[in-house]
Amino acid sequence: MKAVLLDAASLGPDIDLAPIRQQVASLEVHPQSSSDEARERLAGAGVAIVNKVILDAATLEALPDLKLICVLATGTNNIDMAAAERLGIAVRNVTAYGTASVAQHTLMLMLALANRLPLYQRDVAEGRWGQSAFFCLMDHGTLQLEGKRLVIVGQGVLGSQVARLAEAFGMQVTFAARPGKADDARPTLAALAPEADIISLHCPLSEATRHLVDARLLAMLKPEALLVNCARGGIIDELAALEALREGRLGGLGVDVLPVEPPREGHPLIDALVEPLNLIVTPHNAWITPEARQKVVALTADNLRDWQA
Repeated sequence: MKAVLLDAASLGPDIDLAPIRQQVASLEVHPQSSSDEARERLAGAGVAIVNKVILDAATLEALPDLKLICVLATGTNNIDMAAAERLGIAVRNVTAYGTASVAQHTLMLMLALANRLPLYQRDVAEGRWGQSAFFCLMDHGTLQLEGKRLVIVGQGVLGSQVARLAEAFGMQVTFAARPGKADDARPTLAALAPEADIISLHCPLSEATRHLVDARLLAMLKPEALLVNCARGGIIDELAALEALREGRLGGLGVDVLPVEPPREGHPLIDALVEPLNLIVTPHNAWITPEARQKVVALTADNLRDWQA
C-alpha cells in the first residue's frame, strides 16, 4: 500500500524513516504540505502520515483510496475525526513518545526559574557582576527546591515522570484533581494553590482546563510561587500571569506553549522577554530530543503493522 508523509520536516532532518518504509509498499515523503497540496499528494494513497497538516472533511471525501491516517503526534485536532469515521478511514496516533524529553524540559524550567537564571544572566550580560562590591550577586532571591511543595495538574505518564524527578530533588509532590471530573476525590487546584511553591501543568486543553490558571487563582498563590506550562497554551491566562509577574505577585513563569503556534503575530509574553522578569518562553521544543522524535517513527511503524495485521 502506498503511503504519503506530508510534513516530514516536523520530525527534523536527522530522523531515520526506515521503520516506516519497512511497513509500506512505497513511501512518498514531502517536507511540508499545505491543505490544498495534501489533497493532490494523497491522491491514490492508502495511508496518510501527517503531523500538523489539516485534513478536513472536504479533503477526506476527495480521497476514496485512503484507508488509514497515521498522526505523528498525540493530538488529532487537525483531522476531521467525524468525517474519517463516516468514510471508514482509520486514524492512529502516538502517545508517550516524549515523556523523558518533556519531563527533562519541565525540570529545566523549574530549576532555571528557582535560581532566577533569566535575571542573573541579564545582570552578568549588563556588567553588574563586574561592578559588584564583593564576589557574587544576590539581588534576586532564589528558591531551594528541597522541601518545597510541587502541585501537578495531570497524573498521566508525563505528570508522573515529572513527579519522580521532582522527588529526586526532595520536593513534596501533590497531584490536583482532574479538572472537569466531578467524582475525583483529590483536592482541586484552587484548594492546593495557597500552599504551592510550584505549579506544573500536564493536562490537555479542554473547556474544563481553558484558563484553569486565571487571575483569581493567581491571586491565591504565594508571591514567590513558580508557574510552569509544558502542556498547551491557553490553560493559563497568559496576560493575567504576565501582569502578576510584573507586579511581583508571581515569582516566575516558564512556558513552552502558546495559544497560537507558531506565534506569527507575536505574543505579549514574547514581547516581555526584554523586561527584567523571571520569565522563560521556549518554542514548543520540550519534546524535540532525537530519542523522542525517533520514537515517534517507531510507534508509527507499530501502528502501521498493527493496522495491517
